[in-house]
Amino acid sequence: MSSPWSRRSFLHLSGSAALLAGMSSVGALAPTGTASAAGDEYDTLRLRWRGMVLGSGFDPAAEPFAGKLALLGTQAAEHRSTMAAVSGSLWPDLPLTISSSITGSYARLATMAQAYAQPGTGLTGGAALAAEIKTGLDHLYQQVYNPAKSQFGNWWDFQIGSPQILLDISVILHDQLTAAQLANHLAAVDRFVPDSSVAQYTGTSTGANRVDLCRSLALRGILGKNAAKVALARDALSPVFPLVTSGDGFYADGSFVQHTYLSYTGSYGAVLLGGLAGLFSLLSGSTWVVTDPKRQLVLDSVEKSYAPFLYNGLMMDAVSGRATSRGNPRITSYGFQGGDHGRGHGVLASIALLGGAASSAENQRWRGLVKGWIQRDYYSPVLADTDLSVAALARLKAVQDDNAVTALGEPTGHRLFPSMDRAVHRRPGWAASISMASKRMGLYETGNGENLRGWHAGAGMLQWWGDTYANGQYTDAFWPTVDPYRLPGITVSRKVLADAEGGAWGLPRPDVNWVGGATDGEYAAIGQFVRGLAGTLYAKKSWFCLADSVVCLAGAVRSADGTTVETVVDNRNLGATGTQALTVNGAAQSTALGWSATLTGADWAQIAGHGGYVFPGGATVKARREARTGSWHDINTGGTTDPITRRYVTLWFDHGVDPVDAACSYILMPGAGAAATAARAADTGWLTVLANDNDQQGVRVASLGVTAVNFWFAGTVGTLSADKPACVLVREHGDGTATLCVSDPMRMQTGLTVTWNRPVAAVLSKPATVASATTGSALTLTFTGLTGQAGATQTITVRLG
Repeated sequence: MSSPWSRRSFLHLSGSAALLAGMSSVGALAPTGTASAAGDEYDTLRLRWRGMVLGSGFDPAAEPFAGKLALLGTQAAEHRSTMAAVSGSLWPDLPLTISSSITGSYARLATMAQAYAQPGTGLTGGAALAAEIKTGLDHLYQQVYNPAKSQFGNWWDFQIGSPQILLDISVILHDQLTAAQLANHLAAVDRFVPDSSVAQYTGTSTGANRVDLCRSLALRGILGKNAAKVALARDALSPVFPLVTSGDGFYADGSFVQHTYLSYTGSYGAVLLGGLAGLFSLLSGSTWVVTDPKRQLVLDSVEKSYAPFLYNGLMMDAVSGRATSRGNPRITSYGFQGGDHGRGHGVLASIALLGGAASSAENQRWRGLVKGWIQRDYYSPVLADTDLSVAALARLKAVQDDNAVTALGEPTGHRLFPSMDRAVHRRPGWAASISMASKRMGLYETGNGENLRGWHAGAGMLQWWGDTYANGQYTDAFWPTVDPYRLPGITVSRKVLADAEGGAWGLPRPDVNWVGGATDGEYAAIGQFVRGLAGTLYAKKSWFCLADSVVCLAGAVRSADGTTVETVVDNRNLGATGTQALTVNGAAQSTALGWSATLTGADWAQIAGHGGYVFPGGATVKARREARTGSWHDINTGGTTDPITRRYVTLWFDHGVDPVDAACSYILMPGAGAAATAARAADTGWLTVLANDNDQQGVRVASLGVTAVNFWFAGTVGTLSADKPACVLVREHGDGTATLCVSDPMRMQTGLTVTWNRPVAAVLSKPATVASATTGSALTLTFTGLTGQAGATQTITVRLG
């Protein structure tokens, strides 16, 4: 019985991965037969696509190409040796009664086709190999993929996975196929990807899925020389371009949502970006060039939607959904690796490809970003990623070697994505992401046997990375070995949950509205009303993202599950053999595996090589150093069952069994050494916690001129008041001016009044949502129309009195 691999994994393993991760413009090995430069426009586009799949401009004898091509040949030879066309299967381990096995069988044939067409594989141009591939294609046609058959299992295999790979093979081997064979393949595609599949922008024909369907229609039209099919594919892309206010697609704040309720920039969004980059390039300059002016919104998304979640070449888990559980179902040296770096590398290649459809200024800027990410990915070097296609490697190496491109550094600043309940805080030397959930956004997604224990990923998970350290923190077998009840940053009940709790595709969403925040683009105040999955957990959580730290509060923590409730300060992956020291209040703790302790009177803690944690006023914190063993199969039924062990240091607050209004606070200082952490703890006036309860949570950091409050309910905290739930961030700039940032995270207010009890001489700038502003001994702002702002920050600049 075959493993139910991720549906996207097949495309990554096959020649089709080139389309998802970047392509070149001319074929690597010229095809034989009748097609020529003198052919018609369809032949031109077919040859262009062939070149995009295979890549060009690379030296097959040089690295990274020689190694990749050798691996491709080895893989193809293995598939060739085990292929056996019998009733019910083409390979013994891929029974054709399972829809994923159909896609998997086409994927293996695609690998063989690439090995045939690419140079340096040891199988290049082999007539016997071409014949065997065609035999395999005929067998799949006769057995399961023909106009007389009906769809079963996962719709995706029949409508996206299998036809994409089949059409790519048909392009690569076009001149070796008979007219009858090509006609059979196109008829099969017509059966499962009819014109009606893009007739309505709804259901499974939205976002990334719509782009995939259009790709198949376009290639079917080119191979069959059918102008109407190609035109339909082009025109059916248009619903993908406009910004949306609900459902799947891009939002004005840069969010990307798929499956209606999930942040998916790094997975479905990556597929969409790669697919559009490929189609824009394919149809460029042709009769069917994509001219819809709204295509610019896709180009804008590179810096607005994708770049904020890319760090040193990795794509943050916060926007990758089920893909986090696909980290390493590797059973051979050339198997699918994935992980946050693998996802990031694919997006880099897609950005490089999309640049050909952008303005010269955009393209040059993007190439600078890509070059910077390539240079900084020390943990998983981009050009050593054998999971990338030859075409993707060629495109990325061209960027690396382009002396006209200046590598750009990581941007700093804060980006808030209220439409998908995500935030990214980027500072010199580190970056962090916060994952939340609400009525608008699911806690997690499980389906296809994937992400079985991702239950709490949306319960305030706080992940972070350093510029030259900890870039493998969540790559190195984190997800199959971490305690899923102790994800970093979450407040959680220890109530035992079943694998896939909430049900496949259930998209469990907590019944809360107050999730979001306000930012001035550098600092931020963020809040989440947390409700537990399949339990009674109730908590208010706030994060105040500042210059060198994130101040974290948890308040009103309640539960009646009959189990312990915890707030996880952090859970750091030390790797397979790590012994990094944990220091608390200046005293080194044990490095013995299995050590645990209750640390009373803890003012600060620091993990060597990672960062520091300050506990304002002192706290009782629990700590553990342990080795945890798991397998990818534990969290994804398509993963290997091989056991993996990783070491962890975990810090958490134990709120006890069924707490009532418990609370805690701490300061996360990424990259801080013991001395810097101790100094912050000793500076007891640096942070003032103004409130941390069910009604409000707020802080004051005088040295930064920051006062910030999350008003869960109306009230007054320090110098700030709000007559309805709101988020307010104030920054005094030290030059006689201040900025107030206000938002309505609930998106339900018909009006809102915020007062800052501070002398203000004049309002220098304000948004249209401010209906009135009164200055003098205090500033009073009255807002209207916030419900149409989708939780966006309203910024007011004033001159102080």
